[in-house]
Amino acid sequence: MIGTRHDLDAYLAADLRAYGLARWRLRDRFSRRPAHFQRLLRKSEHWTNTARAPAGRVVAAYLRLRTRFAGQRLGFVIPRNVFGPGLSIAGAGSIVVHHRARVGANCRIHHGVTIGEGRPGQYPTLGDDVFVSALATVLGADVGNGVRIRAGSVVTEPVPDDVDVAGIPARIVRHRRPSVATAGA
Repeated sequence: MIGTRHDLDAYLAADLRAYGLARWRLRDRFSRRPAHFQRLLRKSEHWTNTARAPAGRVVAAYLRLRTRFAGQRLGFVIPRNVFGPGLSIAGAGSIVVHHRARVGANCRIHHGVTIGEGRPGQYPTLGDDVFVSALATVLGADVGNGVRIRAGSVVTEPVPDDVDVAGIPARIVRHRRPSVATAGA
């Protein structure tokens, strides 16, 4: 969660790296609309979490409104404080995320993805370095680190680290070896 200005800068820098950008440019507002939406989302998270004075609350409300309108134009229903740093949204299209879901760092999301509640009170948690392909659905399941969820999959059961899952319901189709950096940790 973004709690300080330093946190906001770190999140924005990680998001830039996820999009392969060196810095934000004005033209990115029009040419990379998901990245612009995400930048608004991060600023909205920061101001909503830290605003104490009346002027700060006005800024937070303004950014929440701008984020909502930008999300509606792109087809996104993405609440604040769900995604970790390094989020990458592949393009415009329907993306629906439950407000109690939690997603780790360096996640990539494609169009048509739903991350929602499974059974009542069962909210999804996705680890770090998760890749969610187009039209995939995660319903109340815990997904490990380094997981790839293939297109059209429906994940309803827990998924271990470093695997590929596919199908309805999703099953493990491939085990990947953990990277050298994580193997020694």
